[in-house]
Amino acid sequence: MNHWEQFLAPYKQAVDELKIKLKGMRGEYELHNTHSPIEFVTGRVKPIASILDKANQKGIKLSNIGTELQDIAGLRMMCQFVEDIHVVVEKLRGRKDFTIVEERDYVTHKKQSGYRSYHVVIDYPVQTIHGEKNILVEIQIRTLSMNFWATIEHSLNYKYSGQIPEQIRHRLQSAAEAAFRLDEEMSLIREEIQEAQVIFTNKKDKDQRGSEPKQQGVNE
Repeated sequence: MNHWEQFLAPYKQAVDELKIKLKGMRGEYELHNTHSPIEFVTGRVKPIASILDKANQKGIKLSNIGTELQDIAGLRMMCQFVEDIHVVVEKLRGRKDFTIVEERDYVTHKKQSGYRSYHVVIDYPVQTIHGEKNILVEIQIRTLSMNFWATIEHSLNYKYSGQIPEQIRHRLQSAAEAAFRLDEEMSLIREEIQEAQVIFTNKKDKDQRGSEPKQQGVNE
């Protein structure tokens, strides 16, 4: 167990650091009062049991999992609109604090199951007491509806050990198309939605300022 803790420590550090950095991107958009393509960011380090299962499935030796398993450290960036995914990817390409080593576009080229998402694998340098260590991190960029579908599919895959019954699999594929049609419809009225959100946010901020108690003068 101590070996695993030492092995996974830089991955946990990478996830913590990247969550702060990627959430900071959203904060910058808010400071400039412009639409943020990033809705929220989550991250995790794959559990040991999942690492062993995936390594076994792919025939990867334990001594090679650091170089051959790309998603031991993983982050997800959620977007409101499909167009936002491409904006986020361009922003990641322009960063200097990591190097992109692979991109997989499952938005334009969905998986047979119906899965859609954009995957970016990066080489990220972590500063440790033993020096710099470069590790692979997978960043998934997807819309909220894509994420909802992927979460359900992941649960069903776990329940059926990857052998989802044919009837349920077909329904999942239909649900995936329905989710993508929802994204397409939202894109058609994107400007209206963004304008409404700005109006709502401004009103909420104004209401909050109005409800704040006024400070009394020192002589009162």
